[in-house]
Amino acid sequence: MPTADSALDADQIARARALLVRRKRPERTWPVLAAAALLAVSALAFATAMILAPPLVSEHVAHQRAAQ
Repeated sequence: MPTADSALDADQIARARALLVRRKRPERTWPVLAAAALLAVSALAFATAMILAPPLVSEHVAHQRAAQ
């Protein structure tokens, strides 16, 4: 009596299973690096804008008119 009770060829079934196994794709690092670079550039731009912005001076018009 044969060891395989199936009419299918065991070698072909093993080959089909091997073909169906998904290959692992390497993880891409460029999206992560692009996001980090974008955040770094935007943080530097925001810091530059805060440094170069004129200082806030708030004086009420009523105080200026009273002094004159």
